[in-house]
Amino acid sequence: MTEAAAVPRRGREARMLRAQARSVKFPYIRRKLPVVELLSSEAVEIIEANAETILEEIGIEFRRDPESLRLWREAGAHVQGERVHIPRGLARQLLQTAPREFTLHARNPARNVRFGGDATVFSPVGGPPFVTDLDRGRRYGTLEDLQNFIKLAHMAPAIHFSGGCMCEPMEIPPNKRHLDVQYSFFRYSDQGCEATPETPGHARDAIAMARVLFGAEFVANHTVVLGNINSNSPLVFDGRMLGALREFAAANQGTIVVPAVLAGAMGPVTVAGCMAEILAETMAGLALTQLVRPGAPVILGSFVGAISMRTGAPTFGTPEATQMIFATAQLARRLGVPCRSGGSLCSSKTADAQAAYESAHTLLPTLLAGVNLVTHSAGWLEGGLVAGYEKFVMDADQLAMMQKLADGMDLTERGQALDALREVGPGSHFLGCEHTQANFESAFYQSTIADYSSFEQWSIEGSLSTEQRANRVWKKMLADYQDPGIDQAADEAMLAFMAARKAVLTDAIEEE
Repeated sequence: MTEAAAVPRRGREARMLRAQARSVKFPYIRRKLPVVELLSSEAVEIIEANAETILEEIGIEFRRDPESLRLWREAGAHVQGERVHIPRGLARQLLQTAPREFTLHARNPARNVRFGGDATVFSPVGGPPFVTDLDRGRRYGTLEDLQNFIKLAHMAPAIHFSGGCMCEPMEIPPNKRHLDVQYSFFRYSDQGCEATPETPGHARDAIAMARVLFGAEFVANHTVVLGNINSNSPLVFDGRMLGALREFAAANQGTIVVPAVLAGAMGPVTVAGCMAEILAETMAGLALTQLVRPGAPVILGSFVGAISMRTGAPTFGTPEATQMIFATAQLARRLGVPCRSGGSLCSSKTADAQAAYESAHTLLPTLLAGVNLVTHSAGWLEGGLVAGYEKFVMDADQLAMMQKLADGMDLTERGQALDALREVGPGSHFLGCEHTQANFESAFYQSTIADYSSFEQWSIEGSLSTEQRANRVWKKMLADYQDPGIDQAADEAMLAFMAARKAVLTDAIEEE
């Protein structure tokens, strides 16, 4: 038992814990704030022109995927071996068939989300092999941990979309774990999610399980899952990712194309150079989806950061990364497709001050830039290697603050508060006036983590740090988790599908 867990829970703290663990879900954000565009028209045009030069002159390699090469050749690109030179303007022309906005359908229709336009959707951390909490420390992730994080995301008010694999269940063989991951997302939350398409076969399995859950006819006509496709920056797509991309596009499911460009390693050390590379790679991948199926839903993604020139480790929350977040969103709007970027990124190993300021310096620009899908919004630690339980709760608190900010200023009669000003008049105070009494509970955002008590009260209640308070909160949230339930026949059919697939799959990752 941690020191935090041993401190008695007094009445005020118990009430706070109940408020912190509330499961009332906010709808996805429809921003009422104007987007901030840092780049001038001239700057945007320079980056776009340089991206076209990269596509035409340098080219993109599409490795070990003859079908993608065939599609590009027939579209008019110049194919030399596995390198594809895309004529200036061709990728942008192909993307005219991609939808500017699309809806991802959850099994609970109330939790459908929209990508594009004025929508912002918060999604938690994805992909870490490790997890950490104050009780057990840093360790490999398990299926139980993954299911815990799915439940926390299901409960957190301002997490609108379950996202991708919040931690890898390392005890399950790598070529079979995608089945357990997909089932867990479909079973333990009724909000939308991503798949984990490391191979074309994994993508097919995810789509097949979606058809079992939603019905084949519904999936044929609606997007119910996203596939995250990473390029191998600089300027390479590998056969596994390409095959998965084609599977998702052919099935009319959403495809996110995301270059993982860290300035100084997988991209130039300059922001403008990185942005030209990111735009070139995303345009090439997104355009390929339209060659597979015109009208297939897509999201332009970026994972932005830099590396330390002293250690080679990734850095986040820097001014350069902030510039790239704003640029990504601005370029995506000009291209006419939804955007994915940002999050609560940090390099810190624990949920400390560094984690807080790096995450804040990533998250606020993400909202102001007008990013549509915000992945890695909660739980990210150690450059993405670790999903932290306490960090998840701390980030979820910040997401709720961002949601409040995105609502804009209340200019209704209540918000203008002239009745309060008339009642109080000069020289008095507003504490007891009728307007305050009617609105004080909802007037200000009340943090689920921050402590606003006096030093004496804080000391009496155990002198808990933010991380210690967060430790209590996630445990209370899991204790209060309410199973959304699932159709028994669909559940049994998914389990049967998993068993049948595991019987024929090997443990090691295969190409198909």
